[in-house]
Formats: sequence, structure tokens, C-alpha cells
Amino acid sequence: QVQLVEYGGGLVQAGGSLRLSCAASGSIFNIKAMGWYRQAPGKQRELVALITKGGSTNYADSAKGRFTISRDSAKNTVLLQMDSLVPEDTAVYYCNVVQGILSTNYAYWGQGTQVTVSS
Repeated sequence: QVQLVEYGGGLVQAGGSLRLSCAASGSIFNIKAMGWYRQAPGKQRELVALITKGGSTNYADSAKGRFTISRDSAKNTVLLQMDSLVPEDTAVYYCNVVQGILSTNYAYWGQGTQVTVSS
């Protein structure tokens, strides 16, 4: 089992910045990817950004150029730097980890952290 704890959500004005962090603990081995998803009220959860074990990154179109994902493997932490925030970024942000065990991938989720961007 992998436990995830997120930090860094809050209220910010449009144009501002926030940094989210997620610390993983527990049976941490063969982590294939770490990432961030978000869910706004009435909408489905969507990918924001992810980073693979090899360091490759993938961003949602809405995040490109504004958000940066990074990973500190030594600390089992994934960070999401969010700049130039807009009200449409308001959502609950969830940390996600994908762990490979034999031929199966297991996904773990954090409890979520609220990000609110005021206009």
C-alpha cells in the first residue's frame, strides 16, 4: 500500500501562483508515474500533469505553459508549480501514483486539496 498526503492548496487571486506537493509513504517501490488530477464541481476528474519514472512529463492542454510538475525521487515527493492561475483552475486537486507489481498497475490517490482562484 502507498499512502499519499497533499499540501499546498488554498485561495489565490487570478494571476497568482500556488505550489502543491504530495508526499508518498508506505510500500514505495517500482513507482511508474506520479501525477496530479483535478475535479471541478459537476465535472469529471481530469489529468493535469504527470511525470514518469524516467522523467518524461505530460500536461493537459490547459496546463501547458503555466504549470510545472517535478519529482524528488529521494523524498518520494511530487510537486506541481501552478502559475498564472485563472478561475477555471478552481477544483479539488488529487495526487496520483501508479505502482507496478508483476504485470499489474495499481493506482493510489491522495485525499485531495482544494484550489480556489478568485477573479
